Amino acid sequence: MKITKLETFFVKPRWLFLKVSTDEGLVGWGEPIVEGRARTVAAAVREAADYLVGQDPRAIERHWQALYRGTFYRGGAVLTSALSGIEQALWDIKGKFHGMAVHEFLGGPCRTRVRMYAGCGGYEAEAAAESAKKRVAQGFTAVKIAAEEPVRNVDTPAYVERQVNRLAAVREAVGGGVDIGIDFHGRVSPAMAIRLARAFEPYHPMFIEEPCLPENVDTMARVAQSTSIPIATGERLFTRWGFREVLEKQAAAILQPDLCHAGGIFEARKIAAMAEVYYASVAPHNPLGPISLASCLQVDACTPNFLIQEHPGMAEGWDLGQGFLKRPFAVEDGYIAIPRGPGLGIEVDEAVVRERGCDGDWQTPLISYPDDGSFAEW
Repeated sequence: MKITKLETFFVKPRWLFLKVSTDEGLVGWGEPIVEGRARTVAAAVREAADYLVGQDPRAIERHWQALYRGTFYRGGAVLTSALSGIEQALWDIKGKFHGMAVHEFLGGPCRTRVRMYAGCGGYEAEAAAESAKKRVAQGFTAVKIAAEEPVRNVDTPAYVERQVNRLAAVREAVGGGVDIGIDFHGRVSPAMAIRLARAFEPYHPMFIEEPCLPENVDTMARVAQSTSIPIATGERLFTRWGFREVLEKQAAAILQPDLCHAGGIFEARKIAAMAEVYYASVAPHNPLGPISLASCLQVDACTPNFLIQEHPGMAEGWDLGQGFLKRPFAVEDGYIAIPRGPGLGIEVDEAVVRERGCDGDWQTPLISYPDDGSFAEW
């Protein structure tokens, strides 16, 4: 069996899908994208096709190593995201060829269903509480809110009070049986992250995500050591090498590799194995579409230190595959049953993908500077 073609599809709302075809009629799907750089990643996929066309798609590790190590420059958001989507599609083909779900190749399932969480909107306490109650009514046992932006490097007591009041309102609305994550998006200074974390502790958040930017691991480790709240990070880290220092310095208790950025399915499983040695959990990052979710569920199924799975929770259900998959995923009581079908366990409705395809004109501007020049707050 040989690869004959790689095709990318810009798909609204803001996704990039990849189809890998073979001479035996088997096809695999992946989701290679960097948010805001979809056209750039599509070009990287086309360059990878020069190597892949004519190759046996089942030699996944060989192709991963060749694409990652085969040129002078390696890693980074664009190249690793292109590699991630390709790797997902190759696993999809391999699973279909053998009639097995991907997680069966990686040790088999540790669980029968995967716990999910979705985000809540609203910077005002009342709006956030109402949004959280709606998520719980949908069956979720965990939700996530975001810190109000912008935040100064050293902000006022009034800012801290607003964040505490909002968290308190959400906790009161959902009760003690629901977990609450808080996302700082890397836009909070270490000093403010420590101050906010201490103020949040009485409400027992499940985690604080990206309390500061991940480039300075020592700084994140200092934040982690200052609070009893677990620290989560990883959506902007690539491959197992990007996670090594975070684990060695115990800068996070929860790793969040993004399977569309970090190197794909098997790479995420390797990262999870590294985390297990440090007694850390894994909660894959996923703000993207249904192929990304399908890939995450394969890793979630077979990873013993898996914690919880993120998904956008779109009202239209697009992220679950409504309108894109012939059998969309369903969240029941806050969980998704692990996929049992071959490969990624999905059947993409290619006609719809082509119909909803576009030229990437949905992309938001890549750069938008703050009007007041407050880059530290941005």
